[in-house]
Amino acid sequence: MKKLRNAWMLAGGLAIALFSQSAFAQSRADALGWKLGAQAWTFNHFTLEQALDKMDSCGIQYVEAFPGQTIGGGIEGKMDYHMSPEKQEQVKNLIKKKHKVLMAFGVVVPESAAEWRMLFDFANRMGIQSITTEPQPEYLDLISQLCDQYNIKVAIHDHPKPSHYWHPDSVLAAIKGRSKLMGACADIGHWVRSGLDPVECLKKLDGHIISLHFKDLNEKSHDAHDVIWGNGVCQIGKVLETLKQQKFKGLFSAEYEYHWDYNVPEVKASAAYWRQMVSNL
Repeated sequence: MKKLRNAWMLAGGLAIALFSQSAFAQSRADALGWKLGAQAWTFNHFTLEQALDKMDSCGIQYVEAFPGQTIGGGIEGKMDYHMSPEKQEQVKNLIKKKHKVLMAFGVVVPESAAEWRMLFDFANRMGIQSITTEPQPEYLDLISQLCDQYNIKVAIHDHPKPSHYWHPDSVLAAIKGRSKLMGACADIGHWVRSGLDPVECLKKLDGHIISLHFKDLNEKSHDAHDVIWGNGVCQIGKVLETLKQQKFKGLFSAEYEYHWDYNVPEVKASAAYWRQMVSNL
């Protein structure tokens, strides 16, 4: 009985220590203005409802949804900015029921002025703070106007080359002279796939980073795959230190594109590593 009591006490002490560490990490993240979320694409083999549950098991509260994911949870159809206002309310209620916060939506690229206006109206109704996109140059002026009209940010994403926005210089050119609500969605893994140094890319974009797609890769190549953060070549520690120096405030969307059907343990370990690193900043 004494041994059992001692085991309970040890387990209880460990739980308290882990809770204390997590609370301190959250306090530090809050002080920095950092929010750890997940791009639902990480769980694109599942419904949005299932993705929200998987985020919960990883201790992740904030959500970046993507267009085309089956909604689930008794709601028919897919996550899309063409949804009726009634279905939008259903999705908002689902996210609230799961105790999550919808922060961003993308990567989405409307193909007409009318579609861009529809997208911003959708984002406004859903309480979305930023739209992740790779916009056609001919719509940049319109997007700038819509950002200011709706007070919604646009984060230009960098798929690997030959994507138009693979290099930070192309993002800077796109936002020059336009709304201050336009900036970069810094996908540090895709920069590495394009042969770029993520720390140097962040320095180029200083003051213009809206959000991040956060990754760590096993090697510096176009065909690299995700690994648990801190075990790869994306210089996670230096990236976080650089963002702190720049006084970045915003969303880190975990985007884990490997082991699609069973990646929760790796995402959970990555989130724990992020909190540990944040605690030490």
